[in-house]
Amino acid sequence: MNIIITARKFKARETLKDHIKDEVKTLLKINDNIISTEVILSFQNSHDSIKKTEITLRIPGQTLVATEESDEFTKSVSTAVAKLLRQLKTLKSKRKSRAK
Repeated sequence: MNIIITARKFKARETLKDHIKDEVKTLLKINDNIISTEVILSFQNSHDSIKKTEITLRIPGQTLVATEESDEFTKSVSTAVAKLLRQLKTLKSKRKSRAK
């Protein structure tokens, strides 16, 4: 699985990149057919310091997207990954029900 991290208008620290990679790797527990993951980090407003995370997950036949805003990047990444986990679980249950 390829993990592409893009930080807009700033340079992401290595600790943040490691946190992102660890969080995204938890998605492999649900679906091991993940082709690539793109994580985009940006500031919504530089004055209010609202951090926005957008994660795009590509699996065979589909693309899943989760977006989250928070006051810290680590919070927004964790919440976005939780959203993707729910999406992957519903997709898995739909595939199982269709196979019956």
